[in-house]
Amino acid sequence: MQLRYVFTELRQGLRRNLSMHVAVALTLLVSLTLAGVGLLLREQAQLTEEVWGDELQITFYMCNGANDRNPQCAGAVDDSQKKVITDALDDNKYVDKVEEESQEQAYERLQALDVEGVSGPDPVVKADDMWESYWVTMTDPHHSAEIIEAVAGLDGIDHVGDVHEVTGPILAAVDGLQSAALVGAIVLVIAALLLVANTIRLAAFARRREIGIMRLVGASTLYIALPFLLESLVVALVGIALSGVALASVMYFGVEQRLSSTAVTQWVGWEEFFSSFAIVAVLGILLTLVPTLLLTRKYIKV
Repeated sequence: MQLRYVFTELRQGLRRNLSMHVAVALTLLVSLTLAGVGLLLREQAQLTEEVWGDELQITFYMCNGANDRNPQCAGAVDDSQKKVITDALDDNKYVDKVEEESQEQAYERLQALDVEGVSGPDPVVKADDMWESYWVTMTDPHHSAEIIEAVAGLDGIDHVGDVHEVTGPILAAVDGLQSAALVGAIVLVIAALLLVANTIRLAAFARRREIGIMRLVGASTLYIALPFLLESLVVALVGIALSGVALASVMYFGVEQRLSSTAVTQWVGWEEFFSSFAIVAVLGILLTLVPTLLLTRKYIKV
């Protein structure tokens, strides 16, 4: 195989179809960047759930007969009511763990916070004013509503504390952005595939005379198709490099310079960036080489 001929054809092909190659590289830049952002958002959603997962607890406060908020409370919760509540929690598939807190434990926790009027010889708030409670850790913080619906209306329940009401919108926003980025990436990936197909068709048409001569002299399929594959590989590498720069800019200017200073949650770092970029790089090469390999056989009829 004459490599000199292959590289000469590669250089001429890149120059001849420069505008089309630039269009493919730019489309790859946008589609791969969106795919990378989608992967980073998926990592961010998992990190957020891991960070908040243990803290995203639902608290069911039980009637104490002293300062109940629920008019249905007829007095302090009794053992039979507590059994019904614990059975409902044990049977719920979204419940991971249940911890019970007595009135005395709740009072000690309040004293540890050094709240005014709680400690001292004549405290305003006493242990009898506190509520017994069940602290429920969920298997999936997206399903807090199902747990609350199953337990909140049971006898003996005074009121419910759900931290997910505050953090739920954050998780929903991350999920929404992730879906939007992936949908956009899919649309642009399709556009990139069509552009690659068009480029191969035009390149094969421009070289139809040389290809015919090579077929007559018995050139192998690989020998004829190699310049097309190398062209696609060069364009893919350019698109991947540009998307890597774009994703690194998102990480540096968006995450490190702006978001990392906020203590809302733990943010994705460079480790997540490199793992996402590796997937994007493989995707970019497959997006160009696979259709080129398939379409080359069709258009040059080898």
